[in-house]
Amino acid sequence: MNTALMDRETLDFLLYDFLDVESLCARPRYQEHSKDTFRAIMDTAERMAADYFSPHAHEADEHEPRLVNGKVEMIPQVGAAIEAFASAGFLAAVHDAEMGGLQLPVSVSQACFALFRSANTPTSAYLFLTAANANLIKAYGSDEQKRRYLPALLSGKWLGTMALTEANAGSSVPDLRSTATPLGNGCYSMRGTKIFISGGDHELSENIVHLMLARLPDAPQGARGLSLFIVPKHRVRPDGTPGEHNDVSLSGLIHKMGYRGTTSTILSFGENGACVGELIGEPNRGLQCMFHMMNEARIGVGMGSAVLGYMGYRHALEYARTRTQGRHPDQADFSLPQVPIIEHADVKRMLLASKAYVEGGVALCLAGARLADDARTAPEETGRRDAGMLLGLLTPIIKSWPSQFCLEANNLAIQVLGGYGYTRDYPVERLYRDNRLNALHEGTHGIQGIDLLGRKAGADEGHAMRLLGQRISSTIDRAKNCGRQSLCAHAAQLEREWSELGHTTDVLTCELKRDRRKALANASIYLETAGRTVVAWIWLEQALAALRAAERSARGMAFVSGKIAACDWYFKCELPRNAAQHALLRRLDGTAMDMRAEWF
Repeated sequence: MNTALMDRETLDFLLYDFLDVESLCARPRYQEHSKDTFRAIMDTAERMAADYFSPHAHEADEHEPRLVNGKVEMIPQVGAAIEAFASAGFLAAVHDAEMGGLQLPVSVSQACFALFRSANTPTSAYLFLTAANANLIKAYGSDEQKRRYLPALLSGKWLGTMALTEANAGSSVPDLRSTATPLGNGCYSMRGTKIFISGGDHELSENIVHLMLARLPDAPQGARGLSLFIVPKHRVRPDGTPGEHNDVSLSGLIHKMGYRGTTSTILSFGENGACVGELIGEPNRGLQCMFHMMNEARIGVGMGSAVLGYMGYRHALEYARTRTQGRHPDQADFSLPQVPIIEHADVKRMLLASKAYVEGGVALCLAGARLADDARTAPEETGRRDAGMLLGLLTPIIKSWPSQFCLEANNLAIQVLGGYGYTRDYPVERLYRDNRLNALHEGTHGIQGIDLLGRKAGADEGHAMRLLGQRISSTIDRAKNCGRQSLCAHAAQLEREWSELGHTTDVLTCELKRDRRKALANASIYLETAGRTVVAWIWLEQALAALRAAERSARGMAFVSGKIAACDWYFKCELPRNAAQHALLRRLDGTAMDMRAEWF
């Protein structure tokens, strides 16, 4: 088993058996592609991840970036990996051919990215931030902005960031204080300090393009007064080359528990009054623009978390197969050889739980990417609109469910290795540290829960929830008629669970109108309950896809049996946990909200 990368057979199964991405080749945008070209691109990604990203994952963690004489120093392998990735065209993978892109479906591109993330998530972060930065500029930038910034970003000559957080305003975005003062020439004088800016400073590229939220003079208070600006580290000349320094200074590096290979920075903009930015999008609508990048980043966080959990599972599985310890509890003859620990029931329990979490998480994220493909290229406008609404509804779940439960897979990986798992002799402790960030950045569980319950579930009179219900009902109908008794039983269980979630959603959305504070006090639990239900649907779809693959002899029986067993475990051991949460949510419990600060 190659424990350095994510399992390719799993990715192929998800792309071709679960999501049927080959059918996308019938659409005009992807008609130059085929299953063969998708496989070839995946082969390239797999080879490059193994050659350029995986070898320095441990070293980048051991030797995190340092600030030396005002500049960031890091191991050279990071730069080599970024150059190789960009040279192969992966930064421009989903973009138009005339822009140097590959016009890949988002789902195939995300599968490629999963290989790089599995090899080395911190180094990959520079690239995925840049891709999201470029996508925002493409969506909202003027023709001139696109001309000056996109070629350099998509070629990897320049890298990009999202400069949002401030010391007084993390999750509370409306309290941001950075300012932008018009200079009279279409440019703005920028002032402010941003913290926790991933990839905010380094020597990896000749320029860094920051997308910065700030306030114009006399802007309304709160989120409605925020505008978005392009603020490069070095000013950009008319010919598109970097010029003088733009008064963006590195105030310090933040030293983290994990994700150490990615610089986390404190940046000062305009300390000397010479920082110039340019408005992107409309004035006072910066947050709407930034959400284009944030939502993409949230899906990326979910995928990153699922992949890190998956890698912990892979290492634990390999260790359990080779580590011998003890005998079966009914064997008292100590002359018998010790057995591999994978033969012990409790180790099997931990590995099966991990498999259900991580393979469910990766499938969930790729299903989101497939919705992105449909939102862009579905033949009918209705299909594009519905896919976009579904993706919006599922985004907080895609971000948060893997960052909670795939982190648990990392925790279980350490447990499988026992004391060795707590040492740096094995990578499972590093993978846990790296994954712990994903529950925090791009919106905590609490923020995602408020988004799901407060904004998404009841929007448009619950239209997105009804669309999701239609898809779940289709899966249930097919499972009831698949001829396999266990999946038929799971279908009936999911049908009941979806009905229960609908009831709970109705209770909470009604309470939102009466007492918004009390309703949203339950948002995180609602997010977990909804996510558990959605992943049950994902698992039932995976099980059906595995049966179809077995009928075509496309997958081996061990692979198929493993999928069915993980689905069985999820429905028997994980989904029933929702019952207590539904009861709690419907009581509109206010215990936490009513707790006074002095009582702690």
